[in-house]
Amino acid sequence: MRAMTATHTRRRANLAALLPAHEADAILVTGGVNVRYLTGLASSNAAVLVRADASATLATDSRYIGAARRVCADIEVVEESDVAGALLPESGRTGVEADHMSVADYFRLGGEHLRLSKVVESVRVVKDDSELDLIRTACELTDRAFAEVLPELRPGLTEKEVARALERRMIELGADGLAFDSIVASGPNGAIPHHSPSDRPLERGDLVTMDFGALYRGYHADMTRTVAIGEPAGWQRELYDLVRAAQRAGRLAARAGAALHEVDAAARDLIKEAGYGEFFKHGLGHGVGLQIHEEPFLSPRKPEDTPGRPEDLPEPERSSGEPERDHEHARLEDRVPVTVEPGVYLPGRGGVRIEDTLVVRDGGPELLTRTTKELLVL
Repeated sequence: MRAMTATHTRRRANLAALLPAHEADAILVTGGVNVRYLTGLASSNAAVLVRADASATLATDSRYIGAARRVCADIEVVEESDVAGALLPESGRTGVEADHMSVADYFRLGGEHLRLSKVVESVRVVKDDSELDLIRTACELTDRAFAEVLPELRPGLTEKEVARALERRMIELGADGLAFDSIVASGPNGAIPHHSPSDRPLERGDLVTMDFGALYRGYHADMTRTVAIGEPAGWQRELYDLVRAAQRAGRLAARAGAALHEVDAAARDLIKEAGYGEFFKHGLGHGVGLQIHEEPFLSPRKPEDTPGRPEDLPEPERSSGEPERDHEHARLEDRVPVTVEPGVYLPGRGGVRIEDTLVVRDGGPELLTRTTKELLVL
């Protein structure tokens, strides 16, 4: 417990260090994931006020107050249902999380506070040792579940049955839950990137895409593998080899200092050159941590491509910091977990996606999902 207390203290200090640049004396954090990141408390109704001197006060209601006092022994804790109202100081420049506070609450609380955007999220991008350990464990459980369920795959098993088998095994191995709703897409359903498992039975000649992950102590894993049921047709093997090559190129490009759009291009350009560019429409990957999709996002968009604010809308206060943050986080940094997941989806025929979770390192990526990316023929 003492080690985690020190970790949360350090995280709040990192956040406090950003406040002067936003001309803020404090920030009221109301996003549930962000409150957990800064204090260790998982709650559906909590807020934490972090001041520029790194001191903090947490508010939560009677349902969580016992847990709060146990988990957050190093900071002041108050019991209150109106957690935001209880913490807002009467004077000074206090920022609120514009991405997490409703318009109604903003005006109920006075409508005069600094609107800050994704400041805590910017601190969360680079992970500490405790976070990386938890993500590694989540990925290990995901890998093991896949390896143990793989021998069960056969014609006649439905997509739903495959999904349930993967999910059940992850829980049996020690996962706290699912990182997200599992995807199992067989045959022509493989052309739908986020297909929901159906009653369609696997058939010989199918490619089957499985996208799933374990949740472990709040942290997420994300892995996708595509396998063949029976000997694949020539076009299927060709498509698989292309996506595999693109995925490898994306992994190798995911180095500290690399521009996000350049990492995406490393994989996307191979797919374009092969004539399948129009069939790869999503970004190459995303950050992973307390959320399954978080900063940074690997996509073709460059910071300068971000549309400007329409002239008829009021300019946000300077303290929002959005332009500076976009450029600051346009490159990968050491200790940032991301996914690399190119895919090609041919309507009416099927598709292939291969995905790994990895940690960006100065000397090259650390792969966390290690199941083979060879085409497995079952």
